[in-house]
Amino acid sequence: DGSLPLTPLRVIVIVGMVLGQVILVSVWRLVTMVRRGTVFSHAAFRYVDTVIGAIVAVSLLWFAVTALNAPGQRADPGVTVIMGGIGLAILGVALIVYVLRMLLTQAVARDAEAAQMQAELDTVI
Repeated sequence: DGSLPLTPLRVIVIVGMVLGQVILVSVWRLVTMVRRGTVFSHAAFRYVDTVIGAIVAVSLLWFAVTALNAPGQRADPGVTVIMGGIGLAILGVALIVYVLRMLLTQAVARDAEAAQMQAELDTVI
């Protein structure tokens, strides 16, 4: 009936699509690094941080959609609660990727330590 403001929703959808593309390109770059065997380097952190930031931005956009939709859901507030839960689930995905980033940090540190030990072993031999 035209009660929802369509312009903010259009902007949110366009920004959301751009963020989705950013996530896809970053994951593509990470997969390429895995195939080359260079994922355990500091260059991978840039892409992982980009993915985390984009996921958080998508969740904020989802909360904006929820806020824009909430006034129209006064008769059925459960829809707003469900939409808020979906936003929290998206934030949960960002948290999981952050934990994986911490594991990558540990793996990079172990890889550097192993390379140092290998160099020491080579000098001994």
